[in-house]
Formats: sequence, structure tokens, C-alpha cells
Amino acid sequence: MLYYTAGMKKKKFLKHTAEIAEAHRIRDGARFRLKDFDPGETRSVKSEKAAKELLKQGVEMLRDLQERLYAQDRWGVLILLQGLDASGKDGTIRHVMSGVNPQGCTVSSFKAPSAEELQHDFLWRAHQRMPERGKIGIFNRSYYEEVLVVRVHRKALEAEKLPEACVSKHIWEERYEDILSFERYLTRNGFLVLKFFLYISKEEQARRFLKRVEEERKNWKFSASDIRERAYWKEYHAAYEEMIRNTATKRAPWYLAPADNKWFAHLVVASAIIDELRRLDPQFPEVDKREKRELAKVEQLLH
Repeated sequence: MLYYTAGMKKKKFLKHTAEIAEAHRIRDGARFRLKDFDPGETRSVKSEKAAKELLKQGVEMLRDLQERLYAQDRWGVLILLQGLDASGKDGTIRHVMSGVNPQGCTVSSFKAPSAEELQHDFLWRAHQRMPERGKIGIFNRSYYEEVLVVRVHRKALEAEKLPEACVSKHIWEERYEDILSFERYLTRNGFLVLKFFLYISKEEQARRFLKRVEEERKNWKFSASDIRERAYWKEYHAAYEEMIRNTATKRAPWYLAPADNKWFAHLVVASAIIDELRRLDPQFPEVDKREKRELAKVEQLLH
């Protein structure tokens, strides 16, 4: 039986979840502007305690939906998490997917491409890590790095060994087209694509970096490269804005999760996944009459 906090009925919970998801869903990026969003927003959720109670319900519901998805074995789900350093991608995976059966979920982290990956097209490594049908695949960063870090740092593009004729002034528009075609291909083949941008403020990022320096148990998280990347804050913001503007679609929408409050970001991500999976409405496979007769025989033998 699913868990619900006192006074919170299932119908009310699902309505609240749907409202949170819709408020942060971007299906058409034509008018998208980052300045229209507040990374510190918590909407109608008044406290961290309330958010954690809602998330607990969400985790229980995700467990049920994932079990049905796995048993049905028809749809696959791809979840992309993008965000600047310290925006909380790892923590989001840990908190939101805590109740999901590990057999039905895979996590892939996309760092700088390897020598082998640089020998292929920029989508090759992503396709190698796609989830199977019935499973949820999570990309911690993704092929969108190709229009983010590669755009901000020209040397990263040079390392990809592209023929000179393929590096035109329209390369980013061309990559948006390639990504849209890839996502359209995935959705046409039964894969749900959910994309999340964890939106953190520069001030909150500084506070989290400082914690990594001051708290010994978090020292391992600190990297000098994170501080160097802060110098490109404006460039990254421009790249993220352009990315969402050009790749938010009805088939594969973006969700902007305000991330200054980690607990609210977790709730936005969980709400969106629940809302989208409920639209798929995965069901346990039906057992035919012959199989039911066999089960009845087995039941008699076991008594």
C-alpha cells in the first residue's frame, strides 16, 4: 500500500504533483529566458519538512510505477540531468531514485570524452548507454555537454577531430538539429525522454564550494577546475538559455528545477517523473486462461 501523510489523499497528492511538474515544464523554448526564473523559488511548498514528506510519497509511487514499467517491458525511460557544478545532480539521483529497484535502473556519468569516444560522432557514446525497454536510464550530464562546455571552451571542439568543412559558423544550430532528430528517433521507438536543468544561483554555488573546502568530509568533492569554470558563468548561462530555447519540445520537454534549495529541486524532479510515467500508464501483463489454469494447478500442489 502506498504511503500518504495524514490528511493527504492520493488524488490530492497527484494533483499537487501534476501542478508542480506543469509549472516547471518547458515544451516550447521560443520565449524562454533564464531571467524569468528564480533559482530560489519553492512555489507552494512552505518548508523543507513538507517537501520531504511529499518526496517520501513520491518515492513510494515511483517504486510502483517503475515495477509496472519493468514488468510491461515496452517503454524505456531516459532521464537527463544537466546543471552547473554543485547544482546537486548526484544528490538528486540519490534522493529521488532511492526506492527504485536497482535492477530496473542504470546511471551513466558523462565526463570528458575518452580517446575511443573522440573517434566517433558526438552522440555515439550516449547511444551506447541507452537503457533497455522496461528500464530507467539516468544520464548525469549528457550529450548536451556538446552545446555547453564544448561551446564555452573552443579547445574541446578542436579535440573532436572534426574535418574543417564540418566546423561552420552554424555548428551549434546544426547540433541542436541533430539532438532534436535523435530525441525524435528515441520517442518514436518507445523511449520517454525527460530533461532536467538544475538551476542554481552564483551565490548558492559559492556557498556549496565553501562547504567543500571547510568541511573535511566534503574535501574530496572539491576540484580547482570548478573554481576556474566560475569565470565563465555568463558564457554558461547564455549557452544553457540557448540550449533550452532550441531543444524544448512537446516530445522531449525540459524541466527547470530551481536548485538553491536542494529539497525543492528533488521534489520538482520526482513530480515530473511521476507525472510523465502516469501518462504512460504502464500495466502488469495480463495472464491468459491457459496460464491461469497452470497457476491453479501449482497452487493446489503447494497447499
